[in-house]
Amino acid sequence: MHVVIGAGPAGLATAWQLQRDGHEVRVLEASDHVGGMAGVREVAGVRVDLGSHRLHPSTPPWLLEELGQLVELQERPRNGRIRMGGRWVPFPLTPVGLVRGLPARVAARAALDAVVAPLRRPKADTYAEVVRAGLGPTVWRRFHEPYAWKLWDTDPDLLAGELARRRVSASSPVDIARRLARGVRSTPKFLYPQRGFGAIAEALAAEVPVDTGRRVNRVIEHHDRVIVGLSDGRLVTASHVHATVPAWRVASWLGLHEDPLGPPPVRAMVLVYLVLDRRPYTAFDAHYLPDRNVLLSRLSEPTNYRDSAEDPTDRTVLCAEIPCWQGDDVWSAGDDALGARVADDLVRSGLPDPRHVAVHVERLPSVYPVMTPQSLGALARAERALTMSTRVTVLGRQGLATPDNTHHVLEMGVRSARCVRPDGTFDHAAWAEAREGFRSYVVED
Repeated sequence: MHVVIGAGPAGLATAWQLQRDGHEVRVLEASDHVGGMAGVREVAGVRVDLGSHRLHPSTPPWLLEELGQLVELQERPRNGRIRMGGRWVPFPLTPVGLVRGLPARVAARAALDAVVAPLRRPKADTYAEVVRAGLGPTVWRRFHEPYAWKLWDTDPDLLAGELARRRVSASSPVDIARRLARGVRSTPKFLYPQRGFGAIAEALAAEVPVDTGRRVNRVIEHHDRVIVGLSDGRLVTASHVHATVPAWRVASWLGLHEDPLGPPPVRAMVLVYLVLDRRPYTAFDAHYLPDRNVLLSRLSEPTNYRDSAEDPTDRTVLCAEIPCWQGDDVWSAGDDALGARVADDLVRSGLPDPRHVAVHVERLPSVYPVMTPQSLGALARAERALTMSTRVTVLGRQGLATPDNTHHVLEMGVRSARCVRPDGTFDHAAWAEAREGFRSYVVED
């Protein structure tokens, strides 16, 4: 039997493909929910996501076809905005939106930055230098620099250049020009499940055996099997383990590696849901707020992502994403205080007073890996230690501490399962080849 640790998208996709290929599989999930950060909650009778999620057009056609057989996918127009220079700029970017949205002097400086872009080179392999050289100092100062501080709470000059290459999909004026040209020809689209993004995880979980509330605390590997220990004292025997938890934790469970510097830092997130007794709040699906004086980084309105007869007509729910550190003042704040702060920040950002009637808060302890050269080194050391294991594979966004979209980790899970031969053994060479392909993944905005 194959055991999958974690019922997020990567783990569920792994189990789903393993079962389709005729292998016995069991998923162990520590929480009481499936889906991880791509899960679903119900707030005031509205199904809401854990932040803003969508399927991008770059999702491989074969994967879209498979998902379309599991859930009803709707094609939707992108309709977001970014707050820049005291104005709202349409997102994704379009030529008309840039002209209308940015102040004339800012637009002129950005245009000049684009003209001289071929002359710029990063002075160091840091997030700040890679983005500044690629997009120019104007876009860097106005958008990417404050957003980097907000998401990672770390000097962007100390963040690794690899983070920029993986996280910023439009990394040069040429990339932006291509996107703008596409925007002239058609309205940007995305795909979204009719019952919310978490419906994908629910549908996958309905296809495979999933045990929630099963927290793993040790893994013992033998030459012919793996013993997975649970916090309640029970043991599960597997022929192979597919773990979607951090590599350093798996290496520690196996007794292969304990990093003297401790685990790499990861930013947490508090999700503040405001319940409104009217609908809609605005006509937009998402608002992006890079201003460091504003607590939230993004606001989404889930019912604007879909058309669903299940959604109430007399109310809506807003989701405010607040990056933080686990245990800090934001993490520890009360629900009402967080709701009041979010409402105030929305008004200060030029949005309507939400006049919310209720607040619900979810706290996610592990969301944004802080990718510095030191943390990348720690990940590399853990992964080197894990090469000593032949029956445990680590994958997924959490497992590999990498910024990815949901379609990336779904594909990763399927590829992991397909490395299992018909006799149940794992093809490590095929997995190594697949891992190289994962390194080319770049986050789609």
